[in-house]
Amino acid sequence: MELGIHNWMRAETIETTIRRVAALGYTRLEIAGNPEQYDTKHINQLMKDHGLSCWGSVTLMLGGRNLVARDEAQRARSVQYVKDVVKMVKELNGHMVSVVPGTVGKIVPDGRPEEEWKWAVDALKEIYDYSEAAGVLLGIEPINRFETYFINRAEQALALATAVGPHCGVCLDTFHMNMEETDMYASIRKAKGRLTGFHVADNNRMAPGMGHLNWEKIVATLKEVGYDGVLSVEFCAPLDRTPANPYPDSIDEHPENLSPEQAKFLVDHGSTSVTEAFYTMLTTQSFNTLSKLI
Repeated sequence: MELGIHNWMRAETIETTIRRVAALGYTRLEIAGNPEQYDTKHINQLMKDHGLSCWGSVTLMLGGRNLVARDEAQRARSVQYVKDVVKMVKELNGHMVSVVPGTVGKIVPDGRPEEEWKWAVDALKEIYDYSEAAGVLLGIEPINRFETYFINRAEQALALATAVGPHCGVCLDTFHMNMEETDMYASIRKAKGRLTGFHVADNNRMAPGMGHLNWEKIVATLKEVGYDGVLSVEFCAPLDRTPANPYPDSIDEHPENLSPEQAKFLVDHGSTSVTEAFYTMLTTQSFNTLSKLI
């Protein structure tokens, strides 16, 4: 296994992120699903210069992006967005794209369960055909009930992946699993053979090692099922706005290079842009916790 990290958790340039995480020992990058924001030739060279490579990307299902929308045109636009993310990953010589089918933050359904299942399967099959041709794997990601009503557990994601195609997989996330799974280790075992990605944050969405999750057992279970991919660090620190804040210098009052989508995503997740010092601490903590286990 290798250690990777997402780049959407702090408002900074991709150049800054690449320099920081390479210096800390990370070898892989999971780039934010903002294909319009990146020059892939430039990023490829940056990663090469710093000994990094692209693992994949995560879709940012915000605003009107929704593969289970009632509106057909909305679904078509959402399909095209995910295809654009796949294309970006292909150009970055990446491996996978994690897909959240519904809009993050939308908890009211657009249709009956059988309707939404058909919309999801049809949309993902179209994306799957495109990703197969591109040589990029899809991983359907379950997230918690407060962020979506549609796919919350590993067995739901596995059922959807099976309906889409033989090479469609799942991407599990420890933060969401801690909330939704009866037994996260059993869920990892159920995903054996279809696990295309694995996101890591502690139970409080801080860096691994800053909560109560058993990282030794999590990594051992991944090894047990034969997962030899990347652990993608994806903390989203819940910032304390009270006098009890143990990290008083954690909030970045003047964020740079923060897209409206990224700003909304951070705020919706109970956070905001963090300072460079706090972010460096979180990325270092993540590496120190996980590197000795893989």
